[in-house]
Amino acid sequence: MNTKVNIAGIELKNPVMTASGTFGSGMEYAEFADLNRLGAVVTKGVANVPWEGNPTPRVTEVYGGMLNAIGLQNPGVDVFMERDLPFLSKYDTRVIVNVCGHTVEEYTETVEKLNSTDVDLYEINLSCPNVKQGALAFGQDPKVLEETTRAIKSAAKKPVIIKLSPNVTSIADMARAAEAGGADCISLINTLIGMKIDINKKKFVLANKTGGFSGPAVKPVAVRMVYDAAHAVKIPVIGMGGILSAEDALEFILAGATAVSVGTANFHDPGTTIKVIEGIEAYMARYGVEDIKELVGAVSA
Repeated sequence: MNTKVNIAGIELKNPVMTASGTFGSGMEYAEFADLNRLGAVVTKGVANVPWEGNPTPRVTEVYGGMLNAIGLQNPGVDVFMERDLPFLSKYDTRVIVNVCGHTVEEYTETVEKLNSTDVDLYEINLSCPNVKQGALAFGQDPKVLEETTRAIKSAAKKPVIIKLSPNVTSIADMARAAEAGGADCISLINTLIGMKIDINKKKFVLANKTGGFSGPAVKPVAVRMVYDAAHAVKIPVIGMGGILSAEDALEFILAGATAVSVGTANFHDPGTTIKVIEGIEAYMARYGVEDIKELVGAVSA
C-alpha cells in the first residue's frame, strides 16, 4: 500500500499535514502526536519582522466551529530560523513554512531569508481575513493575486504554495490566477469571514469585530471549492476546512486534493492528524486501494 504523494517534486510519506496557525511549529504538540508520522508540518505564519497581532479578545467558540482574529501574531523570521527550524529538523517530516506579509516586499524579504534553510516548501498566505491591511486584498483580486504570486515565485528557491481565500465570487478564477503567476501548488480554503455578537452586552465578542470562521461547519463549502479549484488547474491542490476524521479527509481527496491539512480539530484533539492517517490506511486496505493516487479526484457522478 502506497500513501506517498508528490507536491511540486517534494515527496510526502502520506497526504496528511497540519493547517497553519493550528499547530505552532509542532513544539506544543510533539508530546501528543508523533511528528514523524506526518506528511508535513505547516508552520504558523512567519513574517519578515515580529507581528503583535490583534487586540484581545480574539478567539471565540461558535456553533460548528470557532472564530479567530489572532492577526497572524508571530516573532518574525529571524526568531523562527533560530528557534523553530532546529526543532523541526529533528523529525522525519517535511517542513512547509507559511509566509505572511502586508506588502509584496515583506513577502519576498521573508522568502529570501528562508531560501538558505532546509525548509521544503513555502505556503504563501495571501488570504487571511483578520489582518486589517494587505493579505485579504491580495487574495480577492485575480490580477493582483497573479502579479503577487509571480513576484514571490521569482524570489523563492523552494516550491511555492498559494493559499486561497474562500471569500471570493469564483474560486476557480483565483486558482487559475495563482497558476498563471507560477504557483507550484494551491491550498484552500482559508477561513470564512464571520462575526459574533453578545446580545446581553450588545457588543461584538471579538475586539476585531470579525474573525476567521473555521471548523466542521465549513467543510461542505470547502469540499465544493476544492473540487472547483482542482478542476480549474493542473497543479496540485491541498484541501482543508473542517477535517475531523479520515472520512472528512477522503472527501477532499476524492474531490481532487492531492493532500489535506487538519486545522481546528487540533485544538480539541491534538492526536487528530494521526487518527486521520490511520483511518486513510484502513480505508485503502478495506477497498483494496494500492496507491493513494488512485483516489485523487476519483469522485464520479
